[in-house]
Amino acid sequence: MKRREFITLLGGAAAAWPLVAHAQQAAKIPRIGLLSPFSPANTAIWHKAFLRGLRDLGWVDGKNIAIEYRYAEGRNDHLPGLIADLARLKVDIIVTTVTIDTLAAKNAANAIPIVMVAAGDPVATGIVASLARPGGNITGLSQMATDLTGKRLELLKEIAPNISSMAVLLNPDNPISRLSGNEIDLPARKMKVEVHLLEVRSIGDLNKAFQQAAKARMDALAIMPDPVFVTNLKRIADFAIQNRLPSMFHLREFADVGGLMSYGVDRTDLFRRAAIFVDKLLKGASPANLPIEQPTKFELAINLKTANALGLTVPPSLLAIADEVIE
Repeated sequence: MKRREFITLLGGAAAAWPLVAHAQQAAKIPRIGLLSPFSPANTAIWHKAFLRGLRDLGWVDGKNIAIEYRYAEGRNDHLPGLIADLARLKVDIIVTTVTIDTLAAKNAANAIPIVMVAAGDPVATGIVASLARPGGNITGLSQMATDLTGKRLELLKEIAPNISSMAVLLNPDNPISRLSGNEIDLPARKMKVEVHLLEVRSIGDLNKAFQQAAKARMDALAIMPDPVFVTNLKRIADFAIQNRLPSMFHLREFADVGGLMSYGVDRTDLFRRAAIFVDKLLKGASPANLPIEQPTKFELAINLKTANALGLTVPPSLLAIADEVIE
């Protein structure tokens, strides 16, 4: 090759370098941090619904968007470290699951837009200023956890009308768990049910709570929302059956593993809808101006096998309105 031709070729290649660099920069895809205080097994169905929701809007993981998964496995104290890890990765959005991880993300990553999927009462717990105009860096959906507490007790009394005392597991360090525990007091008094609040801050406290419930000869069992309970749902359901306690939970998954009843929001639907918020943020919307949405789908699940084991008869009227009857 002649010297002049070599210099021309070299100059052309050098001129092309900025174009290549620009193309690489343009190809950078958004990165979403999907944070969960639960385990992968607990959240598999929910996360599949989230990915389907994204796909319906044109976002495909591994093609034009990247998802970073982080799980606390029921250990709320692990959340700050997981959030710091997502911040180091410079994710564009953090998607949180419930109240406890949303509050942790708010405190540790206030510069990153956050989409919450199923926060219990985002105003009462201080997550947002209002549902209509959340302000700050957080938007998403609420699951109305405290509003449904009394309704769950009403449904349980329909199947087990003779209960007069109830063991209620809650985590006092979790604001929504604590608020839900307070909410059950009034409807319980109206229905003449004595409530015994048993504190469970970590997995290690479960056995102590079980012993307290058994010693006090409770008639029924309920839990308030917290990851420590969801990651131990079968253990709790088994305890209730072994001690002949009619039980009521807030997630359908509890009824699936042997809990008597569950009533709450369809969390799969919330995760699907959360993709809409992610889409809007990626297209330039501000989380401060996106109103918090309320749930539109609720699920009542009844485990007939457990009812039979406890010698309970489920009223036909209740079976008629149940979304799922497990036999």
